Amino acid sequence: MRYIPEEVKRKIEDLRELIEYHNYRYYVLADPVITDEEYDNLMKQLIELEKKYPELVTPDSPTQRIGDKVLEEFRTVQHSEPMLSLDNTYDEDQIKEFDDRVKKTVELETVEYVTELKIDGVSVSLRYEKGRFLLGLTRGDGTRGEDITENLKRVRSIPLRLRKPIDIEVRGEVYMPVQEFERLNNERLEQGEPPFANPRNATAGTIRQLDTSVTRARNLDSFIYYVLYPERYGLKTQWDALNLLKDLGFKVNPHSRICKDIHQVIEYWNEWIKKKDELPYWVDGIVVKVNQFELQRILGTTAKAPRWAIAFKFPSEKVETKLLDVTIQVGRTGVLTPVAELEPVQLAGTVVRRASLHNFDYIVEKDIRIGDWVYIEKAGGIIPQVLYVDKSRRTGQEKEIEIPESCPMCSGRVGKLNPEDVALRCLNPHCPAKLKRSLVTFAARNALDIKGLGEKIIEKLVDSGLVKDLADIFYLTPFELTQLGSGIGHKTIANLLSQIEQAKSAPLYKIITGLGIPMVGEKTARTLARSMGSIDKIMGATLDELTQIPGIGSEIARSIREYFDNEKTKELIKKLKQAGVKLQEEHQQNKQTLAGLTFAITGVLKNFSRNQIEDLIHSLGGKVSDSVTKKTDYLIVGENPGSKLSKANNLGIRIINELEFLELIKVEAKNHQQQRLL
Repeated sequence: MRYIPEEVKRKIEDLRELIEYHNYRYYVLADPVITDEEYDNLMKQLIELEKKYPELVTPDSPTQRIGDKVLEEFRTVQHSEPMLSLDNTYDEDQIKEFDDRVKKTVELETVEYVTELKIDGVSVSLRYEKGRFLLGLTRGDGTRGEDITENLKRVRSIPLRLRKPIDIEVRGEVYMPVQEFERLNNERLEQGEPPFANPRNATAGTIRQLDTSVTRARNLDSFIYYVLYPERYGLKTQWDALNLLKDLGFKVNPHSRICKDIHQVIEYWNEWIKKKDELPYWVDGIVVKVNQFELQRILGTTAKAPRWAIAFKFPSEKVETKLLDVTIQVGRTGVLTPVAELEPVQLAGTVVRRASLHNFDYIVEKDIRIGDWVYIEKAGGIIPQVLYVDKSRRTGQEKEIEIPESCPMCSGRVGKLNPEDVALRCLNPHCPAKLKRSLVTFAARNALDIKGLGEKIIEKLVDSGLVKDLADIFYLTPFELTQLGSGIGHKTIANLLSQIEQAKSAPLYKIITGLGIPMVGEKTARTLARSMGSIDKIMGATLDELTQIPGIGSEIARSIREYFDNEKTKELIKKLKQAGVKLQEEHQQNKQTLAGLTFAITGVLKNFSRNQIEDLIHSLGGKVSDSVTKKTDYLIVGENPGSKLSKANNLGIRIINELEFLELIKVEAKNHQQQRLL
C-alpha cells in the first residue's frame, strides 16, 4: 500500500465533516449558511482528493450521494424487529374507543399521547454503526425487507454520518414533495406514461429503482420518527426519542405535538384537516402514539400492529360536477389518454376544470358518459380524477364516449400491445406525437449514447422543425444548431456534432434498440443483430424466419414485421444509409476468443459499466446470460454481489473478478492463436 501523508487524510476527513454539516443545515434545518458556489467548491475539493487517493473513499463519504450505480437486484435482509403496520380509524367515536381500550389496559384515567402527521410515503429502516450509515431497508413483509441502501444514500436529508458516533437503528418515512410529484407526473403525461396515482406510489417506485441516478433525480425527502430499543439510550418517552433524533441530525417533522388527553388529539386532527393543503408534502391523517414507553410495553402488539398507536385518517374530499366533454391526449409513447372536461368546481383549494379518466377500460367499467354528473377527488391529494357517476341525475340526453379507432394526431391505427395492457396506443411508430420520446430513446445510453442530446435540446430541435424524424439528427449543421437560441454555444455544438458523428459507427444492436420498435428492447436487439447481421436482412426476413430465432416469439416477430413494412420506416432506413450510419454487424472472424463460453455478471463493476463488459463479451464471440444455470461457464463478480453468487457456488460455476476476466481473455486469445497455427 502506498504512503499517504497524514495531512491529506485529515484534509479529506475535515471536508467530509464540513460537507455533511452543510447538508444538515440545508436539507434538514432549511437554514444554509454558505452559498451554493461555496458548497460546490468544497465538494469539488473532496472529489479531486478522492480521485487522487481512491483507497481513502468510504461508503459514508458525501461523494457517494452523487455517484450513480446500476444495481443488479435488491437482496432481502432480516429486520432487527418486525416492522408493523398501523390500524386505521376515520372518526372521533372510533378514536375515543381506542383511548378507552388503552386506558382500560394500563389502568389509568388519562393517557398522554404524541401526535405526528402521517406522511404519504414509504416506511424505511436505517442502521448506523459508530454513527455511519450502514444499511437501509424497506418494510417488505414486515419480517424481511429489501436492501435499498444505495438509493437511500441519494436522499439528501438522510445523514451518512450522525452527529454522535453511536450504534442505532431508526425508522421513518421517505416521501416525495408535492412540487416534485407534480413535476414528475407532468413529465410522465408528456411522455404518454400513466401518472402515479399518489405520492406513496411515486416514492415506492423511486426507491426501488435499480439505476440510482433515477432516485437521485427525483429529489426524495425524509422524516424520521422511531428509535429501536429506546431503553439503550435512556429514553422514557416518544417525545424524548424525537428530540434524540433531532440531536443526531435526522430530519424530524416539526409539527409533532404532546397531547395530554384524547380531546387534545381530536383538536390536533381537526386543526390539520384545515391546514394540510398548506404543507409542501402530502399527509393523509395523523399518527397517535402513547407517549410513555413503559405503557407501550404493557400494551404490546397484535400480529400486525401495535396496540399503543393508531392512524387517525383525514376524511377524503370529493365534489360533484358535470362532465361536458372528453378530449384525448397522445403521449410520447403513443398512449391515448382520455381527459374529462368539466364544469369548473372548487376542490381542495383549487378550481378544477379537467380530470383524469385513466383509460378507456375505466370509462366502460364505470359507465361514464358525456353529460353525466360525476364525483371527482384529488388522487393523492394532487391529481383530479373522476370517481363515479350519479346515475340518478341522468336525463337520457347523455352520450356514450366513443373509443377511438385511429390516432387523433396522425390517423394511424390504434390498439393494445398485449391482452394485459390497459392502455390504448397509437401503433404508428412514426406518429409526430411520439417523435420527442423516440429521439430520447434513440440518443439514450443503451442505444446510440449521444451525449449532449438531452430532452431540452430535443424539444428545441423538434419545435423548430429542424428534426422531423430520427434520421434528421445526422443531417444537422453548425449553422442550424446556432439558431436554437441561448444556452447552446459553439463548444456545445462542436461536442454534440462530434457525438453524432461517432454514433454513425455504433454497433448494429444499438441502432435497432434506438429505433424503438415496439416490444424490441436491448436484449432482443442484440439477438436480432447477431442472428441477422444487417438491417437489410432483418427488413427482408419473413415471420417464419424471425420466429426461428431463439427468444423471438410470434408477437415480437409480428411487431418487427409491421415496423419494417411501414413506408415511413423504409424512408427512415434509406435516410440513415445516406447519412453514413453503419447498419450491419462487423464480423471479426479472427477474434472470437470467447466463442462457446457463457458468462453471467453480478454486483457493481469498477472498471466497466454493465453495457461495456457485455459488449466486450459479445464482440469476442461469448454469450451473456441474465441468470446463473448449469450452462454458465463463468460468473464475473463485482462489489455487493447478489443472489447469483450463492447460486454459482452451489452449482460449482467458476467465479472470477474483473481482473481475472481480463486475464482470461488473454489466455483464450493465446489458445485460439495456437489452434489456428495447428
